[in-house]
Amino acid sequence: MTQVQIKEMPDQKGFSSIKDFDIQGKTVLLRADLNVPRQNGKVTDTTRIDRLKPTIDYLTAKGAKVLILSHFGRPDGEQNPEMSLAFLAPVLEKQWAAHVAFSPDCIGDHAKDLAEGLENGQVLLLENVRFYKGEKANDAEFAKQLALLGDIYVNDAFSASHRAHASTAGIAQHLPSAAGLLMEEELNALTIALENPQKPVLAVAGGSKISTKLNVLNNLVEKVDYLVLGGGMANTFLFAIGIEMGKSLCEKDMIDEAKAVFEKAKANNCEIVLPKDVVVVTQLKENAEFQTVPADQIPTDYMAIDIGPQTISYITEKMQNCKTIVWNGPMGVFEIKPFDNGTNEIANFAAKLTQSGQTTSVAGGGDTVAALENADAAKDFTYISTAGGAFLEWLEGKALPGVEALKS
Repeated sequence: MTQVQIKEMPDQKGFSSIKDFDIQGKTVLLRADLNVPRQNGKVTDTTRIDRLKPTIDYLTAKGAKVLILSHFGRPDGEQNPEMSLAFLAPVLEKQWAAHVAFSPDCIGDHAKDLAEGLENGQVLLLENVRFYKGEKANDAEFAKQLALLGDIYVNDAFSASHRAHASTAGIAQHLPSAAGLLMEEELNALTIALENPQKPVLAVAGGSKISTKLNVLNNLVEKVDYLVLGGGMANTFLFAIGIEMGKSLCEKDMIDEAKAVFEKAKANNCEIVLPKDVVVVTQLKENAEFQTVPADQIPTDYMAIDIGPQTISYITEKMQNCKTIVWNGPMGVFEIKPFDNGTNEIANFAAKLTQSGQTTSVAGGGDTVAALENADAAKDFTYISTAGGAFLEWLEGKALPGVEALKS
């Protein structure tokens, strides 16, 4: 995946920023998410590293001593050499064009000595915080030991902030705390998208199952004017209103939940937009033979795997009038061509509206970034979140422990 473009967002305070602190000569404990994909010892996607660079540049330019806290993998509180962060130091140096030293521990005297030996503007990467059971347990004593290393705590790991861990929540109880530049951008974007949006608001929710996104759907229908459903999720809603789905992916045991979402949407004046026509196949494979049929006329031996042109036209018509678009999930099986067409058409229309200045568009979670990259539309959205689980929990309306800690 290429690096997505981040655009400036209006400021929506509620937490301190690193810009609010005098950090010259101070030791900053920076919580980052460097849990990057790795194959054969090499990083295969530097997006998380690249998106942290503005914060690193700011802190080092202002003369702070920067200690980086991160997790990597799931070592379950054990010292596991295969999940050491040591391999990352040279990668960070290359991507950031800055010297990055490494500490073989994240607490204790040796880490403290290395931290105290830093010059202003230098960076030290600390060992995997999940090597200690106290991290995931949000143990107060472990959080205190982390805090002993620094003067100021900065959280720039929104993607890990849905976890109440020592390095994301507990440590903020012991040090003056602030959001990093990436965290600040993320929170500002999300606030603008759902907490304080320009209306009308349209949300796109795609994916295979409503069972995994039921809380998201229930929250969205209270906050948006239009909820566009795609993928297997849409199939379940179509089935709930009496439409036979052939061999399509469909959670038939979720009918009652789907009907309850319909009722809640009606009570909140939210229109649920379902496919009017669908692309169907008998076999799911690259360049499979397909037909486009009305959504209520799917042949018995066929499965719906994308939205059709009538549906695309209807969705873009609704988008045309919207000031805010929130996107999570594809419209169909975008990984297999040409069944990415529905997702691509809708994504490019949203991007066009964004670039015209008419619409603010925020997207994230799961396969969303990959789907928008595939459509070559990600670069033209207002903001793309790579936070995954944290983005989904925010869509559910949940308070995120790492974010709440910055407000305390």
